[in-house]
Amino acid sequence: QVQLVESGGGLVQPGGSLRLSCAASGNMFSLNVMGWYRQAPGKQRELVATVSSGGTNYADSVKGRFTISRDNDKNAVYLQMNNLKPEDTAVYYCNYKGYRNGVTRDYWGQGTQVTVSS
Repeated sequence: QVQLVESGGGLVQPGGSLRLSCAASGNMFSLNVMGWYRQAPGKQRELVATVSSGGTNYADSVKGRFTISRDNDKNAVYLQMNNLKPEDTAVYYCNYKGYRNGVTRDYWGQGTQVTVSS
């Protein structure tokens, strides 16, 4: 089992910045992908960004504004969000995908609210 604890959400004005953090603990996988997803009211959960040993991946809507990074020593992943827009308002979820013996395990954090409003 892998536990994920997120922090860093809040209320910010359009054009502002926030940094989300997520710390993973438990029975870690040597092969894994960490990332962030978000879900706005009335919408499906969508990918924001992922990071693995193979590199990073971003949704088109956040490219050039958001940066994902990870600290493998701390089993942590971060999301630096700049030039935030009202449409970025959502609950942001940390995700950990572990791969072992052909099986994928999917873990989620509890979510942190990001609200972009003037």
